[in-house]
Amino acid sequence: MLPKFIDYISRHDLVGKADRILLAVSGGLDSMVMLHLFKEAGYEVGVANCNFGLRGKESDGEEKFVKEYCADHEIKCFVKGFDTKNYAEEKKISIQMAARELRYAWFNQILEQEKYHWLATAHHLNDNLETVLLRLSHGAGLDQLAGIPKKNDKIVRPLLFASREEIHAYAIAHSIPWKEDSSNQATHYQRNFIRHQVIPKLKEINPSLEETFSGTVEKLDGALEQMHRGLGQLKDTITRQEGRNFLIDISLLRLLKNPEFVCYEFLRPYGFEFDRCKQLVAALDSQAGAKFFSSSYEAVIDREYIIVTPQEAAFHEILVEEGQDKAALGPWILSIKEQTGKRISKDVLCATVDESKVRFPLIWRKWKNGDSFVPLGMTKRKKVSDFLIDEQVPLTDKNRVTVLESGGEIVWVAGYRVDDRYKVTDETRSVLVMHLRLY
Repeated sequence: MLPKFIDYISRHDLVGKADRILLAVSGGLDSMVMLHLFKEAGYEVGVANCNFGLRGKESDGEEKFVKEYCADHEIKCFVKGFDTKNYAEEKKISIQMAARELRYAWFNQILEQEKYHWLATAHHLNDNLETVLLRLSHGAGLDQLAGIPKKNDKIVRPLLFASREEIHAYAIAHSIPWKEDSSNQATHYQRNFIRHQVIPKLKEINPSLEETFSGTVEKLDGALEQMHRGLGQLKDTITRQEGRNFLIDISLLRLLKNPEFVCYEFLRPYGFEFDRCKQLVAALDSQAGAKFFSSSYEAVIDREYIIVTPQEAAFHEILVEEGQDKAALGPWILSIKEQTGKRISKDVLCATVDESKVRFPLIWRKWKNGDSFVPLGMTKRKKVSDFLIDEQVPLTDKNRVTVLESGGEIVWVAGYRVDDRYKVTDETRSVLVMHLRLY
């Protein structure tokens, strides 16, 4: 098994020979074999052991066992106890999730403080099989069906090639001690149910299930690599980024045989689930303006594009007092200053108006239906909503348009047009310059 271990690390470039590696060791069979293999392969390692305090004396016994083993073999050992139950209650999460958050936060702390290059965990082939079956039962995307990654961020999993039977046989052959975790037998945990009830039934159909699964994972890895390469090329063709907005070309999306899947792959980073993407694609034939939401983004069907943008916090109108030189609203910062010259900036985010015509305090707020003003160069009022349509402002950007109001009249549709009644003329003596920018 040692040659296979060394070869697996080398083929997948998991760690360098000179790297310092922190091993997550519970004292169980898998992690103790991993520790033995790393030491036999000549790597510099340290051990991190978590006591979650969930199994009383058994948990304490495992901690003592790991500490004594490391002391006997001159291995640096880090041990920490956690009040997992209280943490789970405070965070309102499951015990399993609490344990995961606690241990990885602590592991990362050790990595940084002790200058280890990698954290190694003892996930093996059967863990991977259980994970895929569990994900499949809950609904999974293609990338999730490839199972546990061999390497991500600073975490490596060098035992994914080995079955539980191989690991057990190696431990017996090399007299490696370990501690049994009684919770591994409890079938009320979903993973244990898969392990003890589902997999034995599947092995009645295919006794070589682990070996077959290993080959399937290799094929899936290859297929996923090609899929992501193709999706990357497609993304370059039918999407683009404009500032904070992500745009998908609707006409090109319609040409695809599986637009729902493509839409999901592009919008997954923004928190959109597959069902929501199916609803979005089904609504492409409806009128523009349909909106779909994830936890922090909104996707709007505009005329030619699906536009994805961050959800904005509520805009509350604010007062801008005379002499105030800066204000903030939503994602915007407004700078205001007086000047004696009449030079007018061509920057659309900058407005220059006749100071004598402005009455303070100004009200800065989000535009609303019914707002109207006299756009610069015109003599009659125009609804702000019609003005924004004429300017072809995307629906997502409309939600961020603000106005500055003086004495009940709009001075500036911020970032677009000043009101003609406040423009600089030959009679203007001093001007007020207002500049808008994003945080």
